[in-house]
Amino acid sequence: MFASVSSDIKRRRPLPVPKAIVGMPTFVPDSSLVSDTVPSLNFGDRAKGRQPDMIVLHYTGMPDVEGALARLCTSGTEVSAHYVVLEDGRVVQCVQESKRAWHAGVASWAGEEDINSCSIGIEIVNRGHDWGYPAFPLRQVAAVIALCRGIIHRRDIPAHRIVGHSDVAPARKKDPGEKFPWHSLADSGVGHWIRPAPIVAGEVLKTGSEGDDVRALQQSLARYGYGIKANGKFDTATMEVVTAFQRHFRPAKVDGIADQSTLTTLQALLDSLPAQTASNGIR
Repeated sequence: MFASVSSDIKRRRPLPVPKAIVGMPTFVPDSSLVSDTVPSLNFGDRAKGRQPDMIVLHYTGMPDVEGALARLCTSGTEVSAHYVVLEDGRVVQCVQESKRAWHAGVASWAGEEDINSCSIGIEIVNRGHDWGYPAFPLRQVAAVIALCRGIIHRRDIPAHRIVGHSDVAPARKKDPGEKFPWHSLADSGVGHWIRPAPIVAGEVLKTGSEGDDVRALQQSLARYGYGIKANGKFDTATMEVVTAFQRHFRPAKVDGIADQSTLTTLQALLDSLPAQTASNGIR
């Protein structure tokens, strides 16, 4: 069990609501786990009535929750998310699930580029790589799992379409990062994940490599969902995608080099996908 019962005092702390949005009309939360609604001014309609069939997980990457909520909810920042999960396990909703929150930015997955229209964005309060990158508290992880399980049930989200911000925007983002316990989520029925292959010495593909092996790697990454072109050259874009893959699926060593562990783990993930999924571009 992730959740404990020893932090009730923490949970009673007042939520640091940004002053700029105090008094805004609220809404009925989509999840029974929501402890507070802090409406964001930054949202719109989903393109062409698109229903969300993805979950994208982020970390806030800011020194404190006050600043994170202000950024996500204040007009002019052009950023928002549907949910924010605090370190003490409280869940805050900022945008209704039916609306298009602005969390993914320039991104792609499985051939789709308007990720905001097809996804639900969850921000997890964590200072991130630029501010020391602490571990994610167990109570917080338990809340993320419970929140995702509810969304999966309501929206019929496929396991392989629960991804990180770095997966959909590998050139720009690192979050939620290599410390995020994807394995714990998968053990609780959230997301697609397998035990990574052991790291061993051997041949690698890295920046400057060229040929059919590189092309096969790129095709496999694209088949899983990553936005990458199969040009047979291990260029900067390929290194960035391999790094993102490792952050999610082989976090013990994140170096952007496609060693045997990375290649074997990727193939095992593809082999474990539903047959119709693997043959239809992971949609």
